[in-house]
Formats: sequence, structure tokens, C-alpha cells
Amino acid sequence: MASPEEETGRPEVLDRLLSRVLRESEAYGGGIYVLTSSGQVLSAVVLAGVPSSLAMPWARVGMSASGPLAEAVREGRLVWVGAEGELARRYPRIGLALPYSFALAAAPAVSAQRTWGGLVLLWPGSHPLVIEPERQRAIEKASGYVGAALRRAEESGHPILPRPEPRIVAVPRRRMVTQMEAQAAVDFTERLPEGCCALDLDGRITFITPNGAELVGSTVPALLGARPWEAMPWLDDPVFEDRYRSAVMSRHPTSFTVRRPDDLWLSFELYPDARGISVRIARSHVAGAAAGGAGAGGAASLPPLPDTAVPPGAGAAPTRVGVLYQLAHLAAALTEALSVPDVIKLVVDQIAPSFGAHAVALFAVQAGKLRLRGHHGYGAEEMERLGDVPLSPDHPSGRAVTTAETAFFASRRELHDAFPHAVDDDGNHAWAFLPLVAAGRPIGCCVLAYDRPHVFGHDERAILTAFGGLAAQALDRAHLYDTKSGLARTLQASLLPQALPALPGLQATARYMPATRGMDIGGDFYDLVRLDETTAAAVIGDVQGHSVTAAALMGQVRTAVRANAIAGATPDDVLARTNRLLTDLNPGLFTSCLYAQIDLVRHRVCLATAGHLPPLLRDPGGRTESVAVPPGLLLGIDPSAQYEAIEFDLPPGAVLTLFTDGLVERAGSDIEQGTADLADALSEGARDLDALADALMRRSRPSPDRMDDTALFLLRLTPS
Repeated sequence: MASPEEETGRPEVLDRLLSRVLRESEAYGGGIYVLTSSGQVLSAVVLAGVPSSLAMPWARVGMSASGPLAEAVREGRLVWVGAEGELARRYPRIGLALPYSFALAAAPAVSAQRTWGGLVLLWPGSHPLVIEPERQRAIEKASGYVGAALRRAEESGHPILPRPEPRIVAVPRRRMVTQMEAQAAVDFTERLPEGCCALDLDGRITFITPNGAELVGSTVPALLGARPWEAMPWLDDPVFEDRYRSAVMSRHPTSFTVRRPDDLWLSFELYPDARGISVRIARSHVAGAAAGGAGAGGAASLPPLPDTAVPPGAGAAPTRVGVLYQLAHLAAALTEALSVPDVIKLVVDQIAPSFGAHAVALFAVQAGKLRLRGHHGYGAEEMERLGDVPLSPDHPSGRAVTTAETAFFASRRELHDAFPHAVDDDGNHAWAFLPLVAAGRPIGCCVLAYDRPHVFGHDERAILTAFGGLAAQALDRAHLYDTKSGLARTLQASLLPQALPALPGLQATARYMPATRGMDIGGDFYDLVRLDETTAAAVIGDVQGHSVTAAALMGQVRTAVRANAIAGATPDDVLARTNRLLTDLNPGLFTSCLYAQIDLVRHRVCLATAGHLPPLLRDPGGRTESVAVPPGLLLGIDPSAQYEAIEFDLPPGAVLTLFTDGLVERAGSDIEQGTADLADALSEGARDLDALADALMRRSRPSPDRMDDTALFLLRLTPS
């Protein structure tokens, strides 16, 4: 693969890079994602080898989402999902939407110590659980090239930015054929007694022989460009479409048998590759009970799909089985969204591509109006007009909320006829207004807009209505969670120092970041205590757990440490006395604690620890090392535990760094490595304490999805 240093910053660079990666890794498909300026969303720029109907719902991936790409970028490592069933086990939401056999690799695109995006690659199923070393090296090398290409594009002044929809590029052909060969291939297929048909990755018929058209009861011109289950009502069964999706994703041949309305049985054999599917159509003598378990005998009685205002090949809405799978995925995702912003972000980012809409707007009932809370696909001008919507039956959104009834308009004329005086031209041509009602109470409205006329079939209406109900329940639950979480954060804030005391000769700064799982509350704490005119005490600790109980115990520990320190106890005695108090209280939770007594005149530190991580010390020259502290038992276990203190110099300009394990623990790596990485960052960090603290928190906690709370405490003596 050519080095990206030779490439320009044009978007086509990524097309070529992706094609090369697919060829050299033997993957059948994949995509390149860029990280948006907010750092919260990964947006697909180019995709290959996958149908657009399956790819669009995954075109935007939240950094906090549960999935291999978000995980790979958050943790800065390659994520491999190989063995069959592994995807559903590790990422059940994705497994619901894509219940097929395929292997997947996701890797971050990193260059110059910055993450620019990510790379996803797909292979047929039945790959090993653990990735082969050669394949891993190839993928990591390719993701590095992608990162370098994105970096060079930005440096050239032409950054590659997310688009409303990613480019879908064709997988390179194995070989090119001459016109003579192409004609010979057509002649060959037409001489066969059975029928032959070719589908592109989106399921549209690109070639069919006259024998094939005759077997399915149609003509070649009528079938070209259409999907089989749309052109032939007797194929309108989710099972048959699902066989096509299975062939596309697993790249394994599959087949099914179906009965035409005139009782003629036909067998369909599907042979997929990265560019489409070859289909063999033949007469079958299989009895109805052998129709692949699909209930094919009933397919003849199914009604045809409703007429659509979108011609084949013009961006039709996702087909029925795809929407069903995607609805299952969205429903599972909504159960994991905790806060109101999480739910809103999930709805506006994923509902539009899932249902083929051009734009989506989410409104909440507030002070007698519908306030815009989130949107996707709308420009600034449209958003200005949609800022506030009257909660009135004279407006489509207002009527949907006040009547709790969904409303669908397939064209501008339909909407104008229903609301001649209340329609703002947002540039779209069809709309769905979904009322959000929870426990009988209207809480908002979700509006889907389509950029061309769109007839909503019965199935699509039912699915969209169901989704509106799911979104309403998720929002109502999130409101309750936000209320409880706000109370918990108020409790937490009241137990931590509101401000650190100003002590002559000592600079101090602290940072605290709660976990995002649970109630955003934990047991990490810190404190700075003035003991006398020349002595101060610094303490940091971590109470086991993330709950109101842990926070309350944290307040008791902090109070006990402060009281014993002010009473004049030495560091080892402070920990021993606090330990005896905790064992008497018997809270059922253990606590780590590190206590440092600082002599501001002699520039000395006396320090003791109760099972806490040792501090890091950066000398005035920038060299950083861990302070060797005798280990001590966690507080609250043994009332007779004893603790040992040590003394060391703290010269002016040196930085003493106290921290909790949330700053250095990472999934997939040990805590020693995390501490070493923190020491490196501390050595290279800014001289200003506030800037240094901010940089350390950003570097060590890049993910918005935090499993543990984090405390950081920096102290530096200043020259007398």
C-alpha cells in the first residue's frame, strides 16, 4: 500500500485506501469513519461491499455507543469480533439488527498522537475467536494510513468532513472482461433451461434471462431495477428478504423454495460475492411443507406492497424486514439510554437513516409550546423557523400531540390540504408526525421529513407508531433518571470541598469527574487542610462503590480524616484512628486513603497510605517517578491495622500528584501500564497547574462513557 505521505487531501484518497485495504486484507466490505469536531460522533465517509439499506443506520456512531467501532476508538485499540455468535454475545443491540454470520474488525485511525476516525472491515463468518497476528498487523497498518490521510487533508486546508450520507463505492472487480466475453456470458446463461438473475448489493435486479422472467411470471423490462419482493407480490414475505440479507452479510450461499399463486413451485439459489448476488431460478417439486420452514405456502395469500411514490432505484425507504431488525436495535438502544440528552441524541441520529427519512426533529412539551430539543438533517434556516411550535390543533405537530394520533402526509399537497395556513416550507415533500405519549401524558412530538414524495404503507405506519411509543417511554424514564441523578450530584458536591484554601507557599488544584454509569455519583474524595501557619495536609481516597451509600461514607471518612489531622495526629496515626472509626461503623464498604502532611518551610512531606495508589512526583526538571510508599491495609477491615509513614523532599517547583484508580485503569490493560502512561504525560505536561490538570484529565479519560469516578490532586511548593 502506498504511503499516505504521497497522497493529497482529496476525499478520493479514502476511496483508494479502502479499496486497497479490502484487497490486501481479503475483507469483503468495510468503511472509513471520521470523528466530528465535537469528538462525540463517528461519521462514515466512504463504505464498500455492503448494501446502503444496511449501512445507513450505522452511518453515524456515537462515541458512547455500545459497539466495536466506538469501543475501538474510545480505547485506542483494535477490536476483533470473529467466532460465530460472538457479535450477539458482546454487542446484543447490533446482534438484534444484524443476526447473520460475519466477522468484523474495528480500529482507530490515529496519526501524530491524535485520533481522526476509525476503520471497519467485514469478512464471512466462522473466523477464529482470536485474530491472526498477520491480519492484525495488516489492519493496524491500514488504519494508520487512514489516520495519516485524514491528518494530511486537514493540514492542507481541505479537511475531510462528514456528509449527510457516506459515499458507497464499488468493490474492485477481480478482472475486466471484453465486450465479446460479456456477450458470450449472456448467451451462455440464456441457453440454460433454468433462469438466471443478478442482484446488486441493494437487492435490485440488474440482469435476468428471459427464462428467469418467464419462470417468475413477468418480463425482463418489468423486472430490471426492481427488488424481487417488490415486483412479485407472492415473494412479499419477510423470510425471503431475510435470505437475501443473510447472503449479503454472511457471504454464504443460501436458498429457499416458494409457490407461485398458480401453485407452481420454484427454487431460488443465491450465490453472493462483494459486488452482488447471482440467483439460479428453477422449477421445484418440493411439497409445501418443505418450503424452508418459511411458510411459503401462505406467501401467495399475502397482499401486495402498497404503491410507493418513490420509483425503484431512487432511494426507496428501507424494506420491511430491514426496518423490523433496525427497530429491534433501536428499542434495545433506547433501554440503555439513561439521560434525556442521551435519548434525544439516539433518536435524532438514528431514526432518520433507519426509516429512510431525510431529516428528523424532536420537540418536547414545555410551557404550552413544543420546544425543539434535537434535530438531524435540517439547515440553520429551517431550524430558525422550527424553533418553537404552537401546541395547537391548527399545526400538524400540535394536533399530533393534542390528539395523541400519528399523522402521515405523502406529499406537500396532502399536508397543505390539511393545514393550509400553518405549513412552513422546510424543503421536504413528505412527513410523519409521531406523538410521544407516556403514561397517558403527552410529552412531545417526533417529526420525520422526506425529501421526495413518500407513501407510508400499513406496515411502515405501524412500525413508526410503535417507535414513537418506545421513544416516549424512554424519554419519560430518562426524565426520572435525570431528576434522581441531579439530587445525587447535589449530594456529592456538598461532600467535596467547594474551594481549596489559599495557603502561602503552596499551589494546589484538584479535579473530580463522576462515573457515567449508575447515578453519576461515587466515593472518590480529596481535601486540603491548613494545620498551622507552616503545615498543611492533603488527602485523597476512594470509597468502594458508586452509590449514595458510598458518597455518604465518603463524607464520614473525609470528616474523620480532617478532625484527626487538626487534632495534631501524625499521618500514620490519622489513618489508624480513621480505620478504627470505620470498623466500628461497619458500613460494609472498604476505603483506600492516602494522607500527606506538608512542611511548607522545610519543604518536606510525611506520607502514609491505606491501600491507595502511590503518588507521582515530578521534579523541577520534569523527571517523574512513583513515590515508594509502604503498603497499608484498606480502611474498615481490621480495627488493629497499623500504618507506616515515610518522609521525602518536595523542592519548590516539584509537582506532587495524587490520584484515584479511575484515572489510570483501562479495559484491556493493567493499572501499572496506565500509571506509567500518566507519568509520561505528567513529564511532558504544562508548567501551569490548572492547564496540567485539565490535560491529564482529557488524556486519561477520553471516553464519555466512564465506568469509574476519578479524582486528581496536584500540589506544588513555591519559593519562599
